[in-house]
Amino acid sequence: MLCLRALRTFSSLSAPSSSRAFTHVLRTTAATNSIARTYATHFASGSKNEPKATSLDVDTNVFKTYKPVSPGIRHLRRPINDHLYQGKPVRLLTACLRKHGGRNSHGRITVRFRGGGHKRRVRLVDFMRTEPGEYDVIRIEYDPGRSAHIALIKARDAIAEGKAKWKYILATEGMRPGDVVQSYRMGMPETTGILRTRTVRPGNVLPIRFIPTGTVIHCVALSPTGKALLVRSAGSFAQVVHHDESGRYSHVRLQSGEIRQVLQDCCATIGRVSNLNWKGRKIGKAGRNRWLGMETTSPSKDHPHGGGRGKSKSNKHPVSVWGWATKGKRTRKPGPKGPKNSNKMVIRERPRGKEKRAGSS
Repeated sequence: MLCLRALRTFSSLSAPSSSRAFTHVLRTTAATNSIARTYATHFASGSKNEPKATSLDVDTNVFKTYKPVSPGIRHLRRPINDHLYQGKPVRLLTACLRKHGGRNSHGRITVRFRGGGHKRRVRLVDFMRTEPGEYDVIRIEYDPGRSAHIALIKARDAIAEGKAKWKYILATEGMRPGDVVQSYRMGMPETTGILRTRTVRPGNVLPIRFIPTGTVIHCVALSPTGKALLVRSAGSFAQVVHHDESGRYSHVRLQSGEIRQVLQDCCATIGRVSNLNWKGRKIGKAGRNRWLGMETTSPSKDHPHGGGRGKSKSNKHPVSVWGWATKGKRTRKPGPKGPKNSNKMVIRERPRGKEKRAGSS
């Protein structure tokens, strides 16, 4: 009955209006189908707000590939980040980068495989976040000096000027222009209950004692007056697992599986670091590594025992260029199994060997 009414209404329209109505119906249907496909893909992929501890499964739909018109771009693959700002950074928040090619003041190479690369300016990222008050996220930018993205924020305080008004911080996953972030490093509000829970939002900085257990965090400081040192690379995260009854330490699980004690007065940022798909990129050619400031690999890496024909290893265990035993020999014992008082803060080491293989399976 409804179909007959729709046909009568459609036939009663004039020719131009009927064509416009038919075109509108087609566009509406196409938009509906597109939305349905989008939601179907979203739920089929099993995406959740909670982060996954493994990064082995890479979604190829979030990478940009190129038509192989040259060998250098045949295997090139880059994450799609359409939300990044395309312009230049704020000059006030940058500093010049002097290159040394991995050499010290005597001209000797102290860091191998460094040299060349494009000109860069260092982005001065604020890892302290001491200024209170609300900050508006202006834009998300690319930083050539790190794997994560950075966010330009602006203080709402009308009196603030210069670096107190504009800052760069590490962008959390999902952060976009228009978001509001705040730092509670200098003190928490006196309110409790629901108002206190509103402070636990992505991008906000809180002392660890006020972060609920199970919360995903990053930019973890190891000193109450120090800057953030842990969990700063792209896609990384940590998790608060326990608060001691003594009120001095909290247990934080790192992404490697290590659990360590951190003072509850130390601060951390809520959320996960942005640019999750950075690890799934493919450089495509050696020249692109040169643009990034990496020199080509030396032949000694391809032939650790030396080249030539008819040679032997002289029945010696393989060693590095500095004489340390390599290829399977463990030379470091961190945590409780190491030397006395080497690292008292480590409660449980990261899984290794059989324990690691059992966990991955």
